Formats: sequence, C-alpha cells, structure tokens
Amino acid sequence: MAEELEQLKSTHDEVIDQRDRLAEEEANIKKQLEDLNSTKAAMTEVIDELKTKMVTLEKDLEAGEDYRFQATHDSLTGAWNRAAILDFLKRELVRAQREGTWVGVILADLDHFKNVNDVYGHLAGDAVLREVAQRISACVREYDAVGRYGGEEFLVVLPACEEEPVRHAERVRALVSAEPVSAKEGAIPMTLSLGAALSSEALCDIEGLIRAADVALYRAKRSGRNRVEAASANAEA
Repeated sequence: MAEELEQLKSTHDEVIDQRDRLAEEEANIKKQLEDLNSTKAAMTEVIDELKTKMVTLEKDLEAGEDYRFQATHDSLTGAWNRAAILDFLKRELVRAQREGTWVGVILADLDHFKNVNDVYGHLAGDAVLREVAQRISACVREYDAVGRYGGEEFLVVLPACEEEPVRHAERVRALVSAEPVSAKEGAIPMTLSLGAALSSEALCDIEGLIRAADVALYRAKRSGRNRVEAASANAEA
C-alpha cells in the first residue's frame, strides 16, 4: 500500500512538473507571439512610411519633370522655346565638328499670319500656331528638334543631316499647306515660307548658320511665299 501511494505521489509530481513546463512553454509562445505582433506592427509602420516617402518622391520627380518641360518648351505650342532650341543647336554643332558630320537648320515662317489674327482673332491664331507646330514635328525625324523661334517663326534643327535640308523643308511645307487648319472660327488655310541651311567647315557657328537660313527665308518671302529656298554660299546674298 505504501509503495502504491509513493508511486501515485511520484506520478502526481510528474504531472505537476509537466503542467508547469507546459504553462512555461505557453507563456513563452505567447511572449513570442506578442514580439512577432510588435515586430509586424513596427514593420507595417516602416512600410507605410516608405510608401509615403515613395509617393512624395514620385510627386517631386513629376514636379521636376514639369518644371524642366516648362523651362524648355513654349507654353502655347509645346515646341521647344527659343533658348532651348538654340542650346540644342549649339551642342549639335559641337558634336558635328567632333564626329565629322553636318547639321541642317530650317527657318519656317507662317505666311500672312497677321491676317489670321486680324480676320479670325487671336484665339484662332493660337490654334493655327499649335497645329502648325504639330505638323512640323510630324515631318521630322525622332532625333530632330522643333522650336518656336519667335512669333510665328519656327526653327528646326537636323543633326547628322545626310541629305540637303531643303528636302526636309519641302516635306514640312507640303504638309502644312496640304489642308486648312480647323478652328472654331472656321477652316483657315496656311502656308509656310522656309529657308534651309547646312553647316560646313566655313559655316559652323550658330550665328552664321541661322543668318544663312534667315537670308534664304527672306528670299522665299520675296519670291512669292509658300516656297523653300536654300542658303547660298554667301549668307548675305
């Protein structure tokens, strides 16, 4: 009988020990779960903070891109502005001298544009400028650049020009004059006069190249408009 009681007591003690160990393990597991939940909450907070920073960064990048676009593009037509197109031309002339290639330029001026503003109004004139800029851009290669040089005048820069720029200019002239510009005020026929020049060893600076194209443009105006003229060897001719 005494042995049985001793055995029961021993069994009871073992059960108590197991219960205590299980309780301790349960407490440890609960503690680990609490730590995991705390870590998860902290990680969630960090992730949310990173997401917020990413959204802010994306907005800053978009704002920076918008600022750069506004700083380099004409607000009305979306073409490059005068400063940007001249800077592009300067860089391409330097590249051309380094690589032994040539740069073409085209100066395009809308014919009788003042009459458009006088007859149809300035809003119609703005619509014409936007449409003409789009048509010119549609004619050039993806690595060419189109800029609003001033008023109703556009400057096209043709890097690595392998054919006479007058051919590019003729395509521009034909597309612009192909059909009238549609505006609220009506269909407005438009034509361009264009002067084209190609850089050379003797004509490799911005001022000289644009002057040559400008002289050719003036000659196109004097010759009846809606035409292309190539720059002569003497820019003053």
